[in-house]
Amino acid sequence: MDTAFIQRLTIELNKDYIQTKKRGRVMKLSTRIKPISYLKAHAAEVLKTLEEERNPLIITQNGEGKAVIQDLRSYEETQETLALLKILALGNKQIDESRVQPASVVIDRLRKMRDDG
Repeated sequence: MDTAFIQRLTIELNKDYIQTKKRGRVMKLSTRIKPISYLKAHAAEVLKTLEEERNPLIITQNGEGKAVIQDLRSYEETQETLALLKILALGNKQIDESRVQPASVVIDRLRKMRDDG
């Protein structure tokens, strides 16, 4: 995963709304809110727009936010980012707990496993 991808997912909090920096554009989530009736009436159009613009859409029911939908590619990128963040958090935890070994020791152990195996 490259730095540009991570930068595209940078989230900034603003007073009244959340902005997501994505592909050089700033998207206000507050402008991407639709009632469930709109989704029901325009499902094909909504899916096409999600895929083209790659911006999530907030769905409301009875005036309350109930769901967020997004295109599949954006969802997969988000899942990859979350996985990377979990790996980094685990690595930091292991460092804090002094559960680390020099790379040379690990490489030697892996080579021995390969050769014995």
